[in-house]
Parts: sequence; C-alpha cells; structure tokens
Amino acid sequence: MTNSSRNPDRIPVIIGVGQFNDREKNPDLGLDSLGLMAQALRVAEADAGGNILSQIDSLAIVDQISFRELGNLCAALANEIGASPRINYQSEAPHGDTPIRLLNEAANRIGAGEISLAAITGGEALRTAAGRAAARAKDGAAPNALRTATQRPEPTYAQLYGLSAPVDIYPLYENAGRAAYHQSLSEGQAESGAIWTRFSEVAAANDGAWIRKITPADEILTPSDSNRPIAFPYNKLMVANSSVNQGAAFIVASLAEARRRGVPDERLIYVGMGAAAKEHGNVLKRDDYSRSVSMDTAIRRTLQLNNMTAADFDLVELYSCFPCVPKMARRTLGWPVDRPATVFGGLTFGGGPIANYMSHAVVSMAQRLRQEGRTGFLFANGGFATDNHCIVLSNQPIAAAQFPQDFNYQDEADAKRGPIPDLEQDYVGPGKVETYTVFYGRDGAPRSGVVVALTPQGHRTLAHINVGEAKDLAFFTSGASEPVHTAGTIKADAEGRRIWVIA
Repeated sequence: MTNSSRNPDRIPVIIGVGQFNDREKNPDLGLDSLGLMAQALRVAEADAGGNILSQIDSLAIVDQISFRELGNLCAALANEIGASPRINYQSEAPHGDTPIRLLNEAANRIGAGEISLAAITGGEALRTAAGRAAARAKDGAAPNALRTATQRPEPTYAQLYGLSAPVDIYPLYENAGRAAYHQSLSEGQAESGAIWTRFSEVAAANDGAWIRKITPADEILTPSDSNRPIAFPYNKLMVANSSVNQGAAFIVASLAEARRRGVPDERLIYVGMGAAAKEHGNVLKRDDYSRSVSMDTAIRRTLQLNNMTAADFDLVELYSCFPCVPKMARRTLGWPVDRPATVFGGLTFGGGPIANYMSHAVVSMAQRLRQEGRTGFLFANGGFATDNHCIVLSNQPIAAAQFPQDFNYQDEADAKRGPIPDLEQDYVGPGKVETYTVFYGRDGAPRSGVVVALTPQGHRTLAHINVGEAKDLAFFTSGASEPVHTAGTIKADAEGRRIWVIA
C-alpha cells in the first residue's frame, strides 16, 4: 500500500462542491437529470476557483432513474461541460451508497498516482419527469418511478405479499428493530420523531435543502391529510421525498494539484479512508431484520481505519431513507439521539433524489467543515438495506489515511452473519412473527399487510394480514402489545391465500 500521507501528489482533497435545485413549475421547462448534473458541476467548478471541468482526468456519474431514455450519460455530460476525461463512467445501478463509493474510488486513483483531478456528480428530476408523464396520461396520473424500477414480468414471492419497493421493506427492519431495542411502539415512534425533527431543523438552515421548514415531532408522527400513513409505522413525513429536482457534484484533487491552483488551505477538505459491505440482494435471505452485519462492519471498520471513535466527529450524516436506518447506524456508531444525524437535512426534508442523496451530503459536509468543527462521518445505505459504504472527511490532514486502499470488507461481514433461514413458500401451520408491516392506500385506509414468520423448524415464510378484521389490524398497529415474536398460525383461505391467524 502506498503511504500517501507524505506525498502531496497522492493525498486526495475535495476542492469544490455544488448543488442545485430546479423548482420550475412548468415541467416542460424543467431541467432533466443531465441538465441538473451539468448545472451542479458548474457550481462546484466555481466553488473551486473556476477553469477546472475542461481539465478533469476522471468523471464519475451516479446512475439516475428519472429520465431512463437518456441512457448512459457519460459522453453527453462530458460534452455538455466541455471535458475530455481519460476515465469516464456511470455507476452500474442507482444505489444509495454510490456517491461515497465513487468518492472512495477517486481517492484511490489519486493515491495511486493515476489522476490528479476528478469530478463526481448525480442528479434526479423525478418531479419534472412525473409532471411531464401526468400531462401525457389520459387520467392525469403519473407512474410511480420507484415501483416501476422494481417491477418484474412475473412477480416474485415477496412481491406477491406486497414487498416490492423500498417503502414496503424498510418497515420490516423498523418493527423488528423496535422489538430488539425493547421499546414500546410509542417509544420507537418517539425516537423517530426526535431524529426527524432535528433533520427538519438542519434542512431549514441549508440553502440546498428541498423543504426548508422546521417540523415538530408530533406533526411528523401524527397521520393527517397531508401526512398520510404509508407503511406501518411510517407516515409520509417519515419517508424519503423523491418528488424533487436536485443535482449535486464535488471535485476531488490531489493536494499538490489543489496547491498548484491556489486553493486556500481553509477550503480544503481531506478525504479519509472508507469501508463497504453488502447484504444479500434478496430481502428474504437476510439473517436478521433488527440489525445488519454489513452495516456494522462498514461503520466499525471505517472507525478503525481512521483511528477514530464517535467522539472524534463534530458532524455526521447517517443515511435516512427511513427511520430504521439511522437508528441502526447510530447504535453501532455510538451517536446520541439528541445530536443531529445529518448535515444536509435527511431524505425527507433535504430531499431524496434516489441514489444521489449522499452527493448532497458530501457537499453539505464540506461546506459545514469549512465553517466549524474538524471531522465528519458519512454513512451511505442503498437498495433494500443492502449496500453500505462509509467514509470520513476532515478540514485537517488525517494521519491514518493511506491511498489506494481496499475498501471492500465483504468477507468480514459474511463471516459475522448469522444463519439465514430456509424459505418455505407454501407453509401452513403454527409459527411466530419475525417481523411485519401494514400497507395503506392513498386514502389512508389499510389495504393489506404481511407477516414474515418463522416455522417451528426455523424456516422463513410469508403470510397476509387480514386488515379487514378490526382485531387483527389493532393487534399489529395499536401498540397495546408487541406483535414481534408472538405465536400464530398460517391458514389457507378459500382462495388459497395464506393468512396469519393470531393465536
């Protein structure tokens, strides 16, 4: 491994950051994803002192879903910004950890002496795309881009029970986590509210955030016409807000290149070491829904690599698509609930531009570290609680940082993982609740629900919740008792649907 800490040609620093919100009300006049990326890059270029984009060695793009018809954006974006980078690539998929991985890859290339100037960017114009689609649709309704992206020609076993989009699946972690933390429903919700209201406070003070309004915890936790329930126990104000038009970008250089360009020391943000690991892509092949060993591994390894603890961080960004993620992350990191877990504002208030949220977090972290504190921690999550990548940034050199580094700690995470239950799709008989959720329609009424159950043999299976039965619905949503770990029976109804029957 090259010791980059002594050679300014091999020390990666962030020299420019930029983000852009397009609030154009007429969708036909709004920017598409490519336009947002180009605009954000120009802002980052100006932030770094100008005259950079035409000279970058590397351009890395976070894949987008708003305008899939644009295809691979590498050539188009390079042409738009007048660049001819030797390295020009787009991520293979729109996963939430992507911006941090691309940052880590740029740092590695600088540490290896392969490049001296890199740009990373992403953008999503889902609000504009939805507006255009609604205008074309006969009924004025736009398709749900997130659900469309997860659709298959034939539904999977999980999808047959309503587990399709991220908003369907993350509540499984929320409910299992609450039981594992020995919290009542009200205590678990109170923690969510405390974290989320602080997100809104941060967003209100951030020029780059989409919703800049402080929202009290009780408003976040209470269902209403403007805050309808989505999937138990989450309301609209507790989930990622993807109806945004946002782009973000950052420019990474070697320290030598930054000095050659005259970037002031007080504007330099040093890149620390990172760590990454994944869960199985099939959500029914997870060992546990109350924690993630890949998340734990990525966080703990990042601390060890940088020779730091939570006490060393003045600022953190703990990915916040749904409350269960920062809840798990803060427990591993040791971050208290009464300190903000974001620098951007969270995916509800800062904005949830699909895979590019963490680019905004990098931008905001750099901006904050130029003003206050010393060191910040960034935790990214993607997929269905699948992908994890952490990294450290600082306004001072990080003694432990050495590049290039192997940030992949998959083998370590896999070695820590518990046994994964076999899947028994057609099981009927006794079992116990491993986790669950209830799904709601746009009118706020429950439309279906699912139990993830364990059989007496330890196999995993799914069953529907009969939400039309008042006592069944109350059992799973009232908070009178904890449903997780309770016994019941799976029975087939007259139509062959497998229904959970409370013991």
